[in-house]
Amino acid sequence: MLKELNQVINYIEKNLTAGITLEEISEYAGVSDYHFRKIFYYLSGLTLSEYIKNRKLSEANKDLLNNERVTDVAFKYGYESMDGFTRAFKSWSGFLPSEVAKTGVSKSFPKLSFYIDVKGGESMDYKIVEMPSFKFAGVSKRVPMQFEGVNNAIKELANSITQEQREAMYAIQNIEPYEVVNVSYEHEHNFMKDEGELTHLIGVLTTEENASELLDVIEVPACTWVVFPNEGPFPETLQQTYAKTYSEWLPVSNYEVVQLPGFSFTKMDEEKENYAYSEIWMPVRKKR
Repeated sequence: MLKELNQVINYIEKNLTAGITLEEISEYAGVSDYHFRKIFYYLSGLTLSEYIKNRKLSEANKDLLNNERVTDVAFKYGYESMDGFTRAFKSWSGFLPSEVAKTGVSKSFPKLSFYIDVKGGESMDYKIVEMPSFKFAGVSKRVPMQFEGVNNAIKELANSITQEQREAMYAIQNIEPYEVVNVSYEHEHNFMKDEGELTHLIGVLTTEENASELLDVIEVPACTWVVFPNEGPFPETLQQTYAKTYSEWLPVSNYEVVQLPGFSFTKMDEEKENYAYSEIWMPVRKKR
């Protein structure tokens, strides 16, 4: 995944002055937009659109220092109006574009490069599980995408599940992990505004053919799964573990992620506030 991340960074660099579309980024990355975007955020601390905006403004700063006209620079980097460019540049740098050539003030934002950070004494617990085909069965809802913190829309979804729906889920739950799981899929995204929605399902795993009409169902083919247990402050520990699977585990493993919905479950500690045990289940296959 780190190789793909760096390839996308290079692709962005070559197209800073071109209109980069969601479809082009997703196709170039070779992974789903949401999946790539989430990993990018966990590893860099920036959303992808924030990174692109910062790189454009950094390069715009260089052009302004070379005495290019403010109007030309604004349109060169995709801004449709001078006002929009001026506001964005001042918010980012603290000074007006017109001040750059006059005063020589400058601010930069360098190109990112992802690499494996090997830290002695640290290891990741994981296990490999071969699973037959199964179904996710539960209650789903379109919710806003959110890469950090607790998603309140998902909390509302959990609170909306009726007793009848819970009973329907537990009646067909017959395959590990015997937990209520969280699954996100069908991602849609406004690429340049970091807005968008996904479908989030809270449910169980089952091999039963007939699920209650009260439940939504997603079919999953037989697959290899790698499971990452983690325990600590929630949701920070879960998100950090997710990032480490890509930055530390996958690059040195013999596996790669496949395009199926992954899932996780969390068991909150009843005695410690905002503390939980979680597992991340990632669908993988051996590298070819």
